[in-house]
Amino acid sequence: MEVQLSPYTVNKRFALTISRGTSSSNQNLAVGITADHVTGWGEAVPFSIGTEIQSFDRITTVLQAFIPHLRVYHPLQRQEIESLMMQHQLPSAAMTAIDLALYDWLGKSVGLPLWKLWGLDRSKIVPISVTVGINTPEGARARIRGWLEVFDARVLKIKLGNPLGIGADREMMVAVKDEMPNAKLTVDANGGWNLEDAIFMSRWLADLGVEYLEQPLARGDEERLTKLKAESPLPIFADESCFTSRDIPSLVGRVDGVNIKLMKAGGLTEAMRMIHTARAHGLQVMFGCYSDTVLANTAAAQLSPLADYLDLDSHLNLVDDPFVGAKLIDGRLIPADLPGLGVSNG
Repeated sequence: MEVQLSPYTVNKRFALTISRGTSSSNQNLAVGITADHVTGWGEAVPFSIGTEIQSFDRITTVLQAFIPHLRVYHPLQRQEIESLMMQHQLPSAAMTAIDLALYDWLGKSVGLPLWKLWGLDRSKIVPISVTVGINTPEGARARIRGWLEVFDARVLKIKLGNPLGIGADREMMVAVKDEMPNAKLTVDANGGWNLEDAIFMSRWLADLGVEYLEQPLARGDEERLTKLKAESPLPIFADESCFTSRDIPSLVGRVDGVNIKLMKAGGLTEAMRMIHTARAHGLQVMFGCYSDTVLANTAAAQLSPLADYLDLDSHLNLVDDPFVGAKLIDGRLIPADLPGLGVSNG
C-alpha cells in the first residue's frame, strides 16, 4: 500500500486556556493509505501531558521513518500492522492516524460507514458538551455567548484549576451558572487541584448542580483519588491518568469513569478495548478530544453510541477545518451514511 503525509495548521476561533496553558492554533498531520484504488484517511493531533510530549515534529519524524516498513502490508493485515507499530514504539497519536486510515479504507472498500459495520445504533448518541476554558467571570460569559452563536449548546464543560486558586474557579463558575442557568454543567480541572481543594470543590460544585468532575488531581497522584472518591458527592472521571486499557484496572475503586481520547489510546482499535475494559469493571465511558478536526471527531463519533458522555467539540472552535464530516443534529454529533469515516475535504 502507498502512504502519504499531509500537514496542516488549524486556528481556533477562541483560544483555550486550561490548567497547563493556553493554545490558539495547532499543527496536525493527515495520513493517507491507498490500496486497491481506495484511499483511507486518518489524523494525528499533537498533545502533551506531563513528560508525555507528542509534538508535531516528533510525530512526523517517526511516521516518515516508519512508512517504508508499512508499505509492504495490505490494509486488511490489521493485526500485523498493530504489532509492527507497537514493536517500533510509535507515539499514540501516530498510531491513531494509521489506525483511522485503515478503518476508513475498510469502510470505503465495503461501502459501509463504520457505525453500521459495527452494528451500532445512532439513536443512542448523547448530546456533546462544549468547552469553556479558564477565564475571568466576564470572559466566561462571553465564551458562552460565542458558543451559542455556533449552535444551541445544552451541555457545558467548564475548565477549572485556575493558577490563581479555587477562589477564582468559584467566581468563574458562579458567572457560568448565572449566564446559562438551565445548561447541564460538568467540570474538568485537568489535574490542577490538590486533594484538599478537590474535596472542597467537589462538594461546592455538587451544590451548584454539576454532574461530574474530571481529572481533579494530577497524573501520578492516583492513590489520592481513593480518598477523594470516598469524600466526593460527584462522580469522578480520569483523563490524563488513563491512556489505554492497561491503565483502567488500577483506577477501579478510585474513579467512576474514564475519558477515552483517540490520540491517547492509539486509535479506534484500542478505544474499543478501553470501552469493553471499562464496562467490565463497572465504569462509565466518555469520549474527549484535543485540537482534533472533524476528521478525528467523526472517527470517535462512529463509536459514540457506546459512550455515556461526549466531549467532541474541538472542531466547532476551528475557523479553518480542512475537512467535512459528522453533523450536529439536535445537539448531537451524528456520523453520516457515507462509507468509512464519512469524511471529505472541505
